[in-house]
Amino acid sequence: MSYFSFLRENARWLSASYLLAVFSGFGQTFFISLSGGDIRAEFGLSHGELGLLYMLATLGSALTLPYVGKSLDHFPVRWIAAVVMSGLALFCLAMAGAFSVWMVAFAFYGLRLCGQGMMTHTSVTAAGRWFSARRGRAVSIAMLGFPTAEALFPICFVLLNNTFGWRGAWTVSALVLVMVAMPVLLTLLARDRVPNAAEVASAKPEGRQWTRAEVLRDPRFWLASLGVNAPAFIGTAIFFHQVYLVELRGWTLELFASSFLFMASGVVCASLIIGPLIDRFSARQLLPFTLVPLTVACLVLAGFHAPLSAFIFMSLVGISNGFNGTLVGALWPEVYGTRHMGAVRAVAFSLMVFASAAGPGLIGWLIDLGIAFDLQVIAMGLYCLGFCLVLALTSRAYHSASLS
Repeated sequence: MSYFSFLRENARWLSASYLLAVFSGFGQTFFISLSGGDIRAEFGLSHGELGLLYMLATLGSALTLPYVGKSLDHFPVRWIAAVVMSGLALFCLAMAGAFSVWMVAFAFYGLRLCGQGMMTHTSVTAAGRWFSARRGRAVSIAMLGFPTAEALFPICFVLLNNTFGWRGAWTVSALVLVMVAMPVLLTLLARDRVPNAAEVASAKPEGRQWTRAEVLRDPRFWLASLGVNAPAFIGTAIFFHQVYLVELRGWTLELFASSFLFMASGVVCASLIIGPLIDRFSARQLLPFTLVPLTVACLVLAGFHAPLSAFIFMSLVGISNGFNGTLVGALWPEVYGTRHMGAVRAVAFSLMVFASAAGPGLIGWLIDLGIAFDLQVIAMGLYCLGFCLVLALTSRAYHSASLS
């Protein structure tokens, strides 16, 4: 089946997965962090204090996600999507009306749980479950929702912020979720997708269906997670402190916001390329290469300070995110089966959220200590380089197990 035939025949469900990823943007760091400067100024917080607040809120969402995420194994996607989008809209309003530091923390928690956590979890899990023979392509299309949000949301927030202030921008966000996102998505999700007989027959055999407890006892899962969650740690840390980065480099916030378009382009290109490659080879065979673009991106950001480096860095981050996100979306059902995928992926997502929580807090603390930002970015790049080797060994272990 060609790519266009696949899109045409499954437009309803692919669009739903894609739009869930798009509207998760309201809970992603690249959107939330644009309020960082205003929140620090209004509540008198330092970079480290705001980063710690965000870290604790995100850690709370990571601890909650395994419990609420397994609901996808028991309830229709439409019900889950309705509840999550309603929650996300309410937390946008909570941010708009925040009158204390603790209310900001509460809003952070809800935005991360509903947006980055459950919206992303629902999008990728549904795509992986609905499509077996073409899982790589389905997940790659769902992943295109993230660059769409990355390209549009930061610029829209800056415009709304300049017009209505940061609180007004969050109010508009809630209205968009209720008046646009929910009606469209609930219509698309009115009918669930069941793979037909031909798809089931052509799908690669999944073999053993791992439970969540079994996955948690598998050392390969933890090694792979330490590698594939590096982009969440690094990307969130840098994006959350983008105001500091912009001031450090002498750039403008508008310039850095415009570079998200380049990141989005990188995600699109990488996602469209990696999806068919996963279907042809396998996610586990491609696992060792996932951190290569991010390694180069870190070295570029640390070594070059001209405005052009922002666009090169963001393009490479986009390629990394497109590669890594699509690959991880296909990897877990490929190696652990789909029967308990809601519970398994909820743990995997909670680890990703944990990584994204640790980044802003740790980097903010190091900034307050006076540790050079370039030195921190170099350390991130070296971590990625080392885990390229670790993921190669993990890939071999997965492959050997599949042959036994």
